[in-house]
Amino acid sequence: MINYMKSECYRLLRKKGPYVTGLICYLLIVAAAAVLTLSGQTDPNFPYATSKFFYSNAISAGLLIVIVGLLFNSALTGKDISLIKQSVSFGISRNIIFWSKLFLTLSYFLLVCVVGIILMMVLGENLLSSENPSVSNFLIACVNMAPLVLSGFFLTHTLKMLKVGEGYIIIVLIFIYGLSGNLLRVFREISGLKELHNYAPNTLFNENLTSFMNEGVQFALEYWIVGIIISGMALLIGAKRFGNQNID
Repeated sequence: MINYMKSECYRLLRKKGPYVTGLICYLLIVAAAAVLTLSGQTDPNFPYATSKFFYSNAISAGLLIVIVGLLFNSALTGKDISLIKQSVSFGISRNIIFWSKLFLTLSYFLLVCVVGIILMMVLGENLLSSENPSVSNFLIACVNMAPLVLSGFFLTHTLKMLKVGEGYIIIVLIFIYGLSGNLLRVFREISGLKELHNYAPNTLFNENLTSFMNEGVQFALEYWIVGIIISGMALLIGAKRFGNQNID
């Protein structure tokens, strides 16, 4: 397993895609901070040159972050998926392949996310008008978002390993993390669906943003419960189906 992970890590580190994606994310963060700062300097009455508004852009981008996770996940589950047959022929178990690819891409994704959060706090506190609770509220909101974003990453990994096309994966992610709550709201009068609507991922994303903007955000266990349920189902079903599927 260690030798396989080393070879996969070597392959991941040699790919340009993850580096380019991470760099683009950081440049967008810097650009957003620069635009808000310059707008505030140009117009003293500009209301959005604040760290609170700057942070809210990240808190409101749950679905976008999940889709960006697809790009990082694809580093070892894109064209490299064709190498699985060769790995299996050399005696590498499918279980090792499934979890090794997940561990490596997830580690890189988490590193990029952590650096991005730190970068946002540095820029927000030094370039923009800051309010005392904004940083702590931002971190709490990020903690609430984390299990939902990770569940999207795990679901993406499972679908990629099962050779589902990226177009279909994006549709699934948009449905679950961007539309599910809105669709359930239409049928909320039906018994049980109102409660389900309250725990839909995009409903939780929206509530997290609202609480952050109202400076009332608190750590909420339901985010973690929903995230763990989605993650557990995706990984358990995915690992089992990957272990049984035919490798062409």
